[in-house]
Amino acid sequence: MNRRSLIKGTALLAASAVIGGTAMTSRKNKYYSGPVSDHFDGTRFFNPGGEAPRGGLDLLKWQLNGNRQKWPASVDLPAKARPEARKTDLTITMVGHATMLIQTAGMNILTDPVWSDRASPLAFAGPKRVIAPGIDFAHLPKIDLVLLSHNHYDHLDLTTLKSLNDAHSPLIVTPLGNDAILADDLPSARIEIRDWDEAVRFGDMTIHFEPCHHWSARGMGDRSMALWAAFVLDGPAGKIFHIGDTGFDGGRPYGRVREKHGKIDTAILPIGAYEPRWFMKAQHQNPEEAVAGLEILGADHAVGHHWGTFQLTDEARDDPPAALAKALKAKGVAAERFVPLAPAQVWSPAEV
Repeated sequence: MNRRSLIKGTALLAASAVIGGTAMTSRKNKYYSGPVSDHFDGTRFFNPGGEAPRGGLDLLKWQLNGNRQKWPASVDLPAKARPEARKTDLTITMVGHATMLIQTAGMNILTDPVWSDRASPLAFAGPKRVIAPGIDFAHLPKIDLVLLSHNHYDHLDLTTLKSLNDAHSPLIVTPLGNDAILADDLPSARIEIRDWDEAVRFGDMTIHFEPCHHWSARGMGDRSMALWAAFVLDGPAGKIFHIGDTGFDGGRPYGRVREKHGKIDTAILPIGAYEPRWFMKAQHQNPEEAVAGLEILGADHAVGHHWGTFQLTDEARDDPPAALAKALKAKGVAAERFVPLAPAQVWSPAEV
């Protein structure tokens, strides 16, 4: 095998650990041991009644389709955000991709923190950051809480988490099985794991774990052996619904949350990594579906993430915000009600 083929092969392996994965699994779950449930078969977690995300030969078919749009190698970030130490009113600052700083009721919360250059198990291959983080790591305020939605490399980055634990010692809240992934690198970390429909109390806030339509993997033998989840943060700023990744699944993740929690005040929803639809629809919603989710929730506001930092799929870098604007217009929804956040952008419902 020549060097070019080796690099291409390792890049495909890295991509498969983030998008699509592989159908290969071992019989024994190395992350979690627990009772069978309506979404755990004793070895793997699954989306009950949902479409299984594609992998295996479908991954290769997609990678060879020739429809991947060209992204810029780098995008300038003229100025980075400098967050205040604490905020009372809800404020969200975009770092990049699915990493956001949520400040509310005097608490500082990070979602799926990734400051690394690649979302990959490899240092030399896999999706590479095209724009710098919107906040310098050294300029973060004291981080109290980290929400980890699932274990894909664009959401769970051990290098960043180790740095956060060393500098801030936050409480890490994550679904079942992901604590085992953190154990070796973060032996001193404070971690709370929960199943769907369970909750963690943190200060004046309750963090509810809710189903979303996704999957998990860190390599070739651990597909769906750790759980994925969305979160409802119920606290002084109202109810904040955060999804790291999800397929639309006929709107079920949204309808279930609306039925269980009532009106949502602010939704944080993914809008990128959605093409081609035949491959991505079971794991990543598109902007039109995100708007439909907003309507099902009846949320006052939404912010969009999961776009423009790492090229994971076929669409062009600027397609998600353009498609979101088109979908909002088609539905008669005011553009300011659903804002796609770019790195270093700061958003607050008080300023809408």
